[in-house]
Amino acid sequence: MTEKDRARKIKWILMDVDGTLTDGTLLILPDGEELKTYNVKDGLGIFLAHLAGLKTGIITGKSSKSLEKRAENLRIQELHQGILDKKSVLQEILERNDINEQEVAYIGDDLGDLEVIKSVGFAGAVADAHPEIKKHSHFICNHSGGKGAVREFIEFILSSQDKWATIQENVKNLPKKRSTA
Repeated sequence: MTEKDRARKIKWILMDVDGTLTDGTLLILPDGEELKTYNVKDGLGIFLAHLAGLKTGIITGKSSKSLEKRAENLRIQELHQGILDKKSVLQEILERNDINEQEVAYIGDDLGDLEVIKSVGFAGAVADAHPEIKKHSHFICNHSGGKGAVREFIEFILSSQDKWATIQENVKNLPKKRSTA
């Protein structure tokens, strides 16, 4: 089965955060709060996925208030933080949404993502991912984590599903103002 064939089946896009949606840099404030930077291009990719009718979710090993806000702004349907066993969360998402593994895409960067990468229908790795993640991925991005890799991954899925006309039509029906970026 080709990568495009796999991508055509996708209904849900799940992703890691640190090293995937971010470049992995953490800024730690004196009170211990961690700050992360996010690429607006990745955010737009998530928005485009939603316009195409796809659902999105995050499964990450760390917890962050800033991520909660980012996920809320992007209207991400599933947010799971502080997760060591990402595969069990994947199983919960599958059951709760009545979907199978072949209908799920996941993009990650490091060994904590490996069991999910090996389980989903369409697995992606950022350009600077661990070699073991790349070895088990169907799609390896040209972009590094936090530098547009998630957008690249999503656009491949959208192109494979011929969703651009749907997205353009749905853009016409959007309200004039949107409060997310």
